[in-house]
Amino acid sequence: MTNGPDDSYEAKARAGGASRIAGVDEVGRGPLAGPVTAAAVILDPAQIPEGLNDSKKLTAKRRAALAEAIHATARVAIVHIGVEEIDRINILQASLLAMRRAVEEVAADFALIDGNKIPADLPCPAEAVIKGDGKVLSIAAASIVAKVARDAVMVDLAQQHPGYGWETNAGYGTTVHFRALSEFGVTPYHRRSFAPIRNML
Repeated sequence: MTNGPDDSYEAKARAGGASRIAGVDEVGRGPLAGPVTAAAVILDPAQIPEGLNDSKKLTAKRRAALAEAIHATARVAIVHIGVEEIDRINILQASLLAMRRAVEEVAADFALIDGNKIPADLPCPAEAVIKGDGKVLSIAAASIVAKVARDAVMVDLAQQHPGYGWETNAGYGTTVHFRALSEFGVTPYHRRSFAPIRNML
């Protein structure tokens, strides 16, 4: 077996009686701008796309191709939580809420959640898997579709607010992004609850 993700967690859940097993991951917890995005993916065991892995280990081109294959073969839900809600309830709660909504949307009967926290009020039993995007196929799939979806949102927002480099930095605090903040100021898509932004207001 390679060191990449496999379906052993899904197989264990299936042995326990579950049939709609969702892998769940989020992306965009750290950026200064844009939404936090979660995805839940229920893979079809008969047609799992080849090459699933932690989205951070894949090129943008490979991620895009895999995201297309995942959407074509699996049940997928993607949930974006915007900056207003992030600032109101904090980024951790916003990411957990996005994951919960994604699980609800795919009607999972078991969820495998990336990380060490299980969202409150999930509609089904769940297991948290630390570094799950590198261990669990369905979480790897969720990490890919979440990343591709959020990156697309940031490219759109970059067209509305050019200069911040969101089409390449995805809202993270790069040199280009900080330079634009000092030159052009804070946009409606910046997270005011994050210290670097709050300190500029």
